[in-house]
Amino acid sequence: MSDEPQNELPQLAAPRHHGALRFVVAALILRADEVLICQRRPDQPMALQWEFPGGKIEQGEEPEAALARELNEELGITATIGRRVTRIRHNYRHGGAVDLQFFVVNQFAGEIANRIFNDLRWVKLSVLPEYDFLPADRGLVKELAAGKLL
Repeated sequence: MSDEPQNELPQLAAPRHHGALRFVVAALILRADEVLICQRRPDQPMALQWEFPGGKIEQGEEPEAALARELNEELGITATIGRRVTRIRHNYRHGGAVDLQFFVVNQFAGEIANRIFNDLRWVKLSVLPEYDFLPADRGLVKELAAGKLL
C-alpha cells in the first residue's frame, strides 16, 4: 500500500474524453435576481427541456475558455467568466455520463441573440424548479432556488 493519499480529483481536472464521459461547462448568466435559461429544440435529444447555456470542452481547452467560446457561438456574446459555482458528475440511465462545471457570468458584451435554442428566458432564481430541466441540472436548480451557491 502506498502512503500517498488517494485523490481522484486530479483525474477529473483535465478535459479528456473517456468513453461515454463528456466534459461540459455551463453559465449562470445573472441579471439582478434572474438567470438566463435555454430550452432545447424539439429535434435535439432531451427535447424541449431547459438548461443553462454552455457546451463541451474541446481537447486541450481550459473550462473558462470553452465556456466563453460556447457563449459566443450560442448567444453571440463576449462573456467575462466568473468563479466556478459547482461541479457535478451525472450518470444517465442510458449509460452516458457528464462532468459539468458551472460558472457565474455577471458581465458580457453584445446583445444576447438566440442562435440555437427553441426559447430563451430570464427567470427568477426562486421559480427555476417550475421548469423541466435536464436531469443533470436539477440538483443545482433546487439549490439556486433555495438561495444557495450564489
